[in-house]
Amino acid sequence: SAAQAAVRTITKLAEVVKLGAASLGADDGEAQVMLINSVKDVALALNNLINVTKSASGKNIDDPEMQKLKESAKIMVTNVTSLLRTVKSVEDEAQRGTNALEATIESIAQELRLFNNGQIPTNQTTPEELIRVTKQITMATAKAVAAGQSCRQDDIIAAANLGRKSVSDFLFVCKSSAYIADDKILQQRTLDSGRLCIKYYKELLETIHILIQKSSNETKQKLLNYSRMIAQSTQELVQCAKQLKGADFIDPDDPAYIAENELFNAAQSIEAAAKKLSALKPRRKPKEIDENLNFDEQILEAAKSITNAAGALISAATSAQKEIASQIKKRTNPFLPKNVFPAPTINKGTSPAQLSKSASDEDGQWSQGLISAARYVASACHVLCDAANGLVHGYGTEEKLISSAKQVSSNTAALLVACKVKADFMSQSMARLQTAGNAVKRAADALVRSAQRAVEMQQEDKYFEVSLRVVPGIAQEIKCKEAILTKERELDEARNRLKAIRLAKYGHSEQDSNEST
Repeated sequence: SAAQAAVRTITKLAEVVKLGAASLGADDGEAQVMLINSVKDVALALNNLINVTKSASGKNIDDPEMQKLKESAKIMVTNVTSLLRTVKSVEDEAQRGTNALEATIESIAQELRLFNNGQIPTNQTTPEELIRVTKQITMATAKAVAAGQSCRQDDIIAAANLGRKSVSDFLFVCKSSAYIADDKILQQRTLDSGRLCIKYYKELLETIHILIQKSSNETKQKLLNYSRMIAQSTQELVQCAKQLKGADFIDPDDPAYIAENELFNAAQSIEAAAKKLSALKPRRKPKEIDENLNFDEQILEAAKSITNAAGALISAATSAQKEIASQIKKRTNPFLPKNVFPAPTINKGTSPAQLSKSASDEDGQWSQGLISAARYVASACHVLCDAANGLVHGYGTEEKLISSAKQVSSNTAALLVACKVKADFMSQSMARLQTAGNAVKRAADALVRSAQRAVEMQQEDKYFEVSLRVVPGIAQEIKCKEAILTKERELDEARNRLKAIRLAKYGHSEQDSNEST
């Protein structure tokens, strides 16, 4: 009955706190989160106290369960006291940050006790999830350091709320990931690294608590020291995650891995376009037209050749990308001898961390360039497919097909350049890539020639009737001039649109836009 009464009381308390948080308004979101977290701590502590009381019921005073009961009671009192302080501080904005920080520090201490209880978790998480939560801790650390530097109450509340959530997720994932390892040494190393990381983070928050009461340069320096130690701990955890995964470990944020996925997606997209083209059939020709001049069939075959060649190009680009990614991993492998690759030129004052970041940024930019180029090739193949489809069904034009084929050729050249930036020119994969690129260009040229012949045939079949009488002749001349002026205006507008598109796309000067015709 006592337990039931306690549950009813905490339920009412939670409802009252929710109403109080809602009354603060949407502009005070961090204070609302702080209130909800405080009442959540009380509810969790009560739940734990009820469970421990059941276990300790009827036991001797010296029984370990009685000791757990005392600790649970202390936590319950601490959390209720923290809730009362939080409720009071809502009206006093000057104390909100301090109370939020104190509540978060106490919450982290309780999470660490739960982490160290030795119980094996029932759920297991993946090493990739472990890497994700280390990034959350890194973000929370950066936010906490920034809050310590500014000492603004809003920044401290936001940092405390983020840190509380990040630490809870981190400890849960760290513990459940560690127990998937069969190697006991690796398991313990993962647990120790996670424990040490959160210990440093808790000390970082305690340092901020001291700093907002009495600011000093020495205390601010401690913030930076703790942030470095947290970074080292997270790096150690990432290494543990790689060993937990084994030799097949893949970092989902690795630029090379992202580029490989995008190339694979581009290949699938081009394959879908090729299937659409293979389903198309040429229009039925009128009987009076010579069947030996079946330009629709020629155009369709040329379009199919382009998509097939583009598919081969993407496959070759994927092989080249894997080779380049392998070279990058070798250059960054700390276990290789130092003289395997030539050392880069280092400017005076450049730290190893800056060099590593520069190399990582360069690899990321290269991967993004490769991804964009592959996407453009796939997109151009789909436009080509739509243009061919429109042409064989009678509502498209040869001019659009010619433009689409030229765009495929242009995007192919961009993809070749993106791959050649870091590739070994003497490698077999680059030779295959160049061969595939040449095949796309030849197929595109063949399609352009076929479409241009169709245009020329249409031009030859046109007959212009000219009136020899004065008035109708003048009317015809005025109408022709009007048509010329209209087409010239449309041509200027099209050139301006193309210029705007290229400027928005590349941000280059007007010199590239002058080649629009």
